[in-house]
Amino acid sequence: MWKRLAALAALAIAPCAFAQVSSPPAPLTLDEAVSRVARTHPDLRLPVLQRAAAEARYEGAGFKPPLVFGVDVENALGTGANRGFDASEVTVSLAGVLERGGKLDARRALAQANIDAIAPQREVTRLDLMAEVARRYLAVTAARGQRRIAMDDIEQRRRAVAAARVRMLAGASPASTLMTAQAALAQAELDRDRAEQAERAARMALAALWNAREADFTEVSGEPLQLPALEDFQQLATLLSDTPELAVIAGEARVREAQLQLARSELRGNLSWQLGVRNSRASGDNGLVGGFSMPLGTARRAGPEIRAAETELAMSAVQRESRALQLYSTLAEAHGRYGTARLEVARMGSDVLPQLQRAEKAAETAWRAGAISYMEWGQLQAMRIEARQRQLDAALAAQTALIEIQRLTGQPLVATASEGNTP
Repeated sequence: MWKRLAALAALAIAPCAFAQVSSPPAPLTLDEAVSRVARTHPDLRLPVLQRAAAEARYEGAGFKPPLVFGVDVENALGTGANRGFDASEVTVSLAGVLERGGKLDARRALAQANIDAIAPQREVTRLDLMAEVARRYLAVTAARGQRRIAMDDIEQRRRAVAAARVRMLAGASPASTLMTAQAALAQAELDRDRAEQAERAARMALAALWNAREADFTEVSGEPLQLPALEDFQQLATLLSDTPELAVIAGEARVREAQLQLARSELRGNLSWQLGVRNSRASGDNGLVGGFSMPLGTARRAGPEIRAAETELAMSAVQRESRALQLYSTLAEAHGRYGTARLEVARMGSDVLPQLQRAEKAAETAWRAGAISYMEWGQLQAMRIEARQRQLDAALAAQTALIEIQRLTGQPLVATASEGNTP
């Protein structure tokens, strides 16, 4: 009975399993790729450990100098009257350091500044990593676009080979024409194979970002030719003030301010004190002992460290100004490249490619009728493929510039919804 139930269960499950295997996997989206990397990449887990270490240092910075318990033995184990412990004097003391100049608060401020500096650095790491994901994802879509262009070229070259064979058999064209068409077909097939190899390599490079040894996807949903309209450059430039890269420099400036405060606290030397009880074995008397000490010349020794801290703090302002200028220039250059490439993609799609496609079809008809040579038809075929390749290259340049713009501004979406995509 159990065997029959198992057999029925297997028969019931088999169609479902077959349906699951036969259904093609959903294409990988860029959002899914970003999500995978965000969950697994070690560079994004490292700041958690860095913050834990910084918090531990903050806890340690809050400790005051420890009290020191001491025992001193004098006049013991000597010679004459000091033989043994009969004439010994034992002093039990408690010593400590009284910090002056606000050193405790300065240490805490420095430790807290180091904690605060971790968050913007983590955001910079995240943006850099997400930009790398987008670039590798773009490489997959680029290879796929190359493969589509090669397949289109193969289709038209096959038509040329078939037409050349018919004309050769009819005695209307020489065998060299067929051989030329076959060579062009072989080159198109080579371009297809190269694009397929590049696509496999790009998929592996993308999967490696989430620590996968094999790519578990075959298709991606990205389309390089879909280019959103960007906001005005000046509007994007206003976002640079909130970019994490400048926040990192601001965090470093706060750390240097805390270091300066800690250096200034060394202007006032610490006061060391000691208090204890001394017992004399010879007389049996007890007495209090105490004392204090203070270093001299602390202001002179603290001077160089203070000047160094002040100089480093001044450097922070210059570094921020320099980095802001660099970010502005990079954004302007990327924005210009994006606009130029987007215009080229649109014009190639609306003006150039339709004209070349109509010209290529007219040339095919004319060649079949014997009105033109094969070289004229083949040249138009090559021009159409070259135009498609130029359009794809422009789209890839635009997408690369868009990735850089998003990384600079720290914004996930910089396109205006009303503009839509490039036709």
